[in-house]
Amino acid sequence: MDKIIYGSEIAAKCKEDLKVEIEGYKAKGMRLPQLVVILVGDDVGSQSYVKGKEKACEAIGMQNATIRYDASISEEKLIEKIQELNYDDNVDGILVQLPLPSHIDTNRVLFSINPDKDVDGFHPYNIGKMIIGEDTFLPCTPKGIIKILESIGYDDLSGKNAVVIGRSNIVGKPIAQLLLNKNATVQMTHSRTKNIEDIVKHADIVVAAVGRAKLVKKEWIKEDAVVIDVGVNRGEDGKLCGDVDFDDVIDKVKYITPVPKGVGPMTIAMLLENTVESYRKREDLEDGVQS
Repeated sequence: MDKIIYGSEIAAKCKEDLKVEIEGYKAKGMRLPQLVVILVGDDVGSQSYVKGKEKACEAIGMQNATIRYDASISEEKLIEKIQELNYDDNVDGILVQLPLPSHIDTNRVLFSINPDKDVDGFHPYNIGKMIIGEDTFLPCTPKGIIKILESIGYDDLSGKNAVVIGRSNIVGKPIAQLLLNKNATVQMTHSRTKNIEDIVKHADIVVAAVGRAKLVKKEWIKEDAVVIDVGVNRGEDGKLCGDVDFDDVIDKVKYITPVPKGVGPMTIAMLLENTVESYRKREDLEDGVQS
């Protein structure tokens, strides 16, 4: 159906463009972009995410390395390694896979990354630049959502009402800001918001990122709304599903992203894009052309 936006297809085009760009650097004998991922502990989900990032890097010809540590590593040792990578001229992007063990201060670790290599877009320096509308590394999932909206012609959101369900630092807060930057009128809702349904009913754009399977129903949705489903949950049948009851709302929406093949693939694509962007800046390139 034309109303289903497959982020997987947008991501594939983005990765193909990056692959061609990197092949150009390789043909000129240039250093290639490199992403370094730090994985602490043996969380199954984290290992799966990291494996996906490794495969994506390899598919476009990007250099990548994964540094693995036991969950018992000290915070100081972890930050010491990050500082080493900060000064490594062959490293363009540093990503610390979350979550970290409870004895480690996540913010202190993330803030130790050089903002110029913060391809996850979580450093307060980059978040601050995002808020004031300056060019910077954007958090990958919110950046992917904006790309999805642009793919359906939603470049300028003037006059659009947007509702974000969820207030996480990774998705909810930054996507609300990015929508605001595009001139939308934005409302944020969360677990303590009363009458969420009544607020969502007025939204032209709904971003569901709360982590509750099939929470959003047909009755919540305005006719011809655009629904971006960020949730990844297991339904009662054990299958992957989003925060939106897809089958229930599909006939009412103008556009909707599915789960899977929706927002998820865009997150890794935007990570690759951010890393190549960092490479360009560090190699004094502009749009892939040597200056």
